[in-house]
Amino acid sequence: MPSLQVRELPENIYHLLQERAKKEHRSLAQEAVVTLARGLQAPLSQKNRRMELIQVIADNLPVDQSVAHLDPVELLREDRER
Repeated sequence: MPSLQVRELPENIYHLLQERAKKEHRSLAQEAVVTLARGLQAPLSQKNRRMELIQVIADNLPVDQSVAHLDPVELLREDRER
C-alpha cells in the first residue's frame, strides 16, 4: 500500500485532525485517509465504509435507561423459573 508523508502541515490542521480522530475513535492516519477520501469524493474501502456505518449507528442508537441496568444473569434465572 502506498504511503504519504506531509511536510510543513500547519499546526491548526494537525490539531483539528487529531481532535476528530479522537472523537471518531480512529488513529490519526485513519482519520487523515477518511478526510482525504471525503475531500476528494473518493469511495472508501469496504472495511472503512462498514466501520463508519457502525459508528453512525452506535452514535444514533437510543439507549433505553430502563434496560441499561438489567443483569443478564437475573434475566436468565427469571426465564428458567417460568
